[in-house]
Amino acid sequence: MKTRLILFLCLWLPLAAQEARDESLAERGLRQLVERQRELLGKAAKAGEHFDEAAFQTQMQQLCQGYESFLRDNPEFAAGYATYGYLLRQIGMERESVVMFLKANQLDPDIPLVKNQIGNYLAEHGKPLEAVNYYLAAIKLAPDEPLYHFQLGTLLHNSRDTFLKSGEWTSDGIDHAMHEGFRRAAELGPDRFEFVYRYGESFYDAPDPDWDKALAVWAGLEEKATTNIERQTMRLHAANVCVQSGKTVHAQALLATITEPELQTQKEKLVAEMAAGPEK
Repeated sequence: MKTRLILFLCLWLPLAAQEARDESLAERGLRQLVERQRELLGKAAKAGEHFDEAAFQTQMQQLCQGYESFLRDNPEFAAGYATYGYLLRQIGMERESVVMFLKANQLDPDIPLVKNQIGNYLAEHGKPLEAVNYYLAAIKLAPDEPLYHFQLGTLLHNSRDTFLKSGEWTSDGIDHAMHEGFRRAAELGPDRFEFVYRYGESFYDAPDPDWDKALAVWAGLEEKATTNIERQTMRLHAANVCVQSGKTVHAQALLATITEPELQTQKEKLVAEMAAGPEK
């Protein structure tokens, strides 16, 4: 929770913290709340085993009261609702948070973070067909943010049947958009392991997978792996790609290097798949 909120503040502070001569009173008030928020979270992150949860909760409650007072004084300031909404979400007040996000969106429909958070709420509450429109809107507003592409791909994958039953999406259309979402996330966030790994997995679901490109993805991840089991996991995926693309000799060579006990079950499944030959 702390890590995600700190990340949000790092993204938001450049917008909230303007030069003093350019700030309005509302902007200055919001900046001060955000800085207080960052201070509290920074201290909590450094506290380690000495973290005082009760004191932290009291401080966060006071911070929430500060936001509520701020919004009473600045009822038309979209950025205030957006920032407070994110805080409420992170402390488990989801319903209250989405009210803030919807108000921010009403006041300013061009904040991508707000679109994304409303999409998250809808996705988590079983409304993927509504969530997708907010994710797409976030991407349109901030096309270079990898997280938004990743979440779109995840939504399409997890709710594939719902999209298909809606009649608005075809099977190939869903799979292509899902794969493209993960591709863009990996392209824009190459240092985010989870983005690149999920992109590699998405080739298995792509309508017309480019297996050579998939091999390159797994090879790149193997180079970045820091433990033997991680390297062999990536190699196992590469072997699977070779099996899927009919490169059995290459697959056998890769599988011969898989020695980690935790990977033997998956290895044996691929060996059996090769022995069975292609499906008729």
